[in-house]
Amino acid sequence: MSLLGAMFRCFQQKTSTQIATQIAPLCLSYFVNSSNLSSISNLRERLADGPDFDEFVSGEKSYAVEAPLPKERARKPEWLKREVPQGEEFFRIKNKLRSLKLATVCEEAKCPNIGECWSGGKDKDGRNHIATATIMVMGDTCTRGCRFCSVKTSRAPPPLDPMEPKNVAEAVAEWGVGYIVVTSVDRDDLPDQGSKHIAEVVKEMKSKSPTLLVEVLSPDFSGDEDCIDRVAGSSLDVFAHNVETVERLTPSVRDRRAGWHQSLKVLARAKKVGAKFTKTSIMLGLGEQPHEIQEALEALRANDVDVVTFGQYMRPTRKHMPVVEYVTPEGFAHWQKVAEGMGFRYVASGALVRSSYRAGELFLEGMIKSEKVAKAGQ
Repeated sequence: MSLLGAMFRCFQQKTSTQIATQIAPLCLSYFVNSSNLSSISNLRERLADGPDFDEFVSGEKSYAVEAPLPKERARKPEWLKREVPQGEEFFRIKNKLRSLKLATVCEEAKCPNIGECWSGGKDKDGRNHIATATIMVMGDTCTRGCRFCSVKTSRAPPPLDPMEPKNVAEAVAEWGVGYIVVTSVDRDDLPDQGSKHIAEVVKEMKSKSPTLLVEVLSPDFSGDEDCIDRVAGSSLDVFAHNVETVERLTPSVRDRRAGWHQSLKVLARAKKVGAKFTKTSIMLGLGEQPHEIQEALEALRANDVDVVTFGQYMRPTRKHMPVVEYVTPEGFAHWQKVAEGMGFRYVASGALVRSSYRAGELFLEGMIKSEKVAKAGQ
């Protein structure tokens, strides 16, 4: 019985003794309930980390808006709306992927930018960009189960396709793109965790398209240095591995086999063995605190990470963890400014930015080519 219901029934009985003996224990139980105390504690923490009085009276826009409860039906903020994917180039890429039996993280992870990236053309600022897609190798089934990810999971996924490296190289060469992102599922079930397969994909693409710039969004390989070295040394141009969230939230957001410090070590190892650029991504809106984001950025710079991207966590299905808050465009602009001031070579920050979003690719393409020209002139 709810507290309100109990009070109503007791007041109907008209005796103060009955009211006192029945209501008092319910009130006491309600107010000492651990979940309510936890909520009060969390509220106090959020208020302590919130804006001070001067910031409040200045009229500045808020950092985030609270997300609706999981069972509530509410519209997302305006800045999160995207048009339905369409266009000739979009369907051409989609059909080509089907004919070659290739999977993309764009589709598997339900990326909100799929229409923009696949269609090409002009963006909202009038700049031209080529159509691009992030290819997911080693199948569409992962051995891990992160709470934010919609990719299928299994302890024993199907065996790898030995023809996939050649098929990927063929597809990329046919598209004629200058920059490609290759990501993959985790394959903890394999002796080398799929590292040889990923390296072979890069090798085949470089052989088929010598001027192609390749970014690999890599698994953590459980921290195995031989696997990391194999991929980092595969002639790729950018080694990316996502920390996904801040340290405190890592156990509740990522699979138990992933780890905050393990991911930092992966990024540091890749740079140590020759990766030209390292890159990572952080999702916001999971309940992280500002000081935790700051600490995460400091840890990434301490491990010589070159590029960081920020994006809004979007719940793919009701089975996945809920969104805690929607970070405003002003909030994303703040973290872009902070990260740039810390020395990251490039920062992409926005609600719909994802780790392989084309804005980062276009910048990295210019950055990589500039470095190659500089080295050639030495």
